[in-house]
Amino acid sequence: MEIELDRAKCTGLGICESLAPDVFEVDESGELAVMSWTVPQGQEADVEAAVAGCPTEALKLRP
Repeated sequence: MEIELDRAKCTGLGICESLAPDVFEVDESGELAVMSWTVPQGQEADVEAAVAGCPTEALKLRP
């Protein structure tokens, strides 16, 4: 699975970071950094929860 990010929708709340901290990080300026655009093995459930928990729907997964 691959992660898609719509930066225009992202508000940098950090919910994704709290659910999948090895994959997402919000920097000091409030910008979201994606550490791996491909979902790391063993992190699928965390990333799926982060995508589902994004209130602005800025994150999506594709096969």
